[in-house]
Amino acid sequence: MGKRIVLHVGAMKSGTSYLQTLLMDNKARLAEHGVVVPGARWGDQVAGVSHVLERQKVMRKPGEDAWQSLVDEVQAHDGTSVISMEFLGPVGLPKIEKVRDSFDGMRVEAVITARDLGRNIPAMWQEFVKNGGTTSLERYVEKVREREEEGARFWREQSIGAMARRWSDVLGLDAVTVVTVPKPGVPGEELWKRFARTLEVDPGVVVQPARSNESLGAASVEVVRRLNESLGDLDFGRYAPVVKHRLAKKTLGPRRAEEPAIGFEVPGWLVPAADRMVANIDALGVAVIGDLAELRPLPTPGVAPGAVPAEQQLAAATAGMEGLARALVALRERYDAP
Repeated sequence: MGKRIVLHVGAMKSGTSYLQTLLMDNKARLAEHGVVVPGARWGDQVAGVSHVLERQKVMRKPGEDAWQSLVDEVQAHDGTSVISMEFLGPVGLPKIEKVRDSFDGMRVEAVITARDLGRNIPAMWQEFVKNGGTTSLERYVEKVREREEEGARFWREQSIGAMARRWSDVLGLDAVTVVTVPKPGVPGEELWKRFARTLEVDPGVVVQPARSNESLGAASVEVVRRLNESLGDLDFGRYAPVVKHRLAKKTLGPRRAEEPAIGFEVPGWLVPAADRMVANIDALGVAVIGDLAELRPLPTPGVAPGAVPAEQQLAAATAGMEGLARALVALRERYDAP
């Protein structure tokens, strides 16, 4: 088979966190079956990809050898290696070429996981809020329709046909695969089974990770959005560790079951937009694992975050303050602060 690197390039909110956790949790098992996952932890892949793409919005500046250390580990292996980082998906041709050229003499392939836009619009809005955004969901949807500001960014990160075209322009049509995310109700392991086909590995060799979901309930995400309106002076390096990770993911995320979910009704304009995207993928001719019909937009049951009663928002805010207070106490005790 020879040296081969599979780049899982996104798209965002398409089961990427699940697959990344599974890959890192099963490094040793996959290595026994010829698949190397470079880096001691997934953060090493985040740092490496951030370095090669020269990303400026990072929580921590990557080391000068962050990307090269991954490349060296891949080059040392005679079979398949896999790097999974959704930052890669929306980049332009020059950076795709730069990434490809890092793996001189190897076959480079790209895998794009894709989920329907009906589920991804509220998911992408929530990610936008967890990264400091202040726009309401209703206004965010309008900006997606108008393709302006954060709506333009949404389409850069979710236009699967355009993403597949750019990567195939550099790697070749036979080196790009689109993997569709199954519809709700299908066991979560089905996505891994589809992804495992791109690695040419038996999906049964891994142990499934503990199910974790960093999504927030409607009350919590509205609290974070309102908080962000007061934190505009914080740069991302200071904002992300405290608000995105400690408050949103670690403190408010676990209480998701206590809150109503974020609801989304598919607007009429989204269906033809999704149909065009599916047609573009189909016309391009890249390999598809799954069914492109799974990309047809689906509604998300739940409530509008802005309509969540004040009492529920207060409960979420109180839980958030408790979590931050306990984290600060633990930090002070750890460093024996006066």
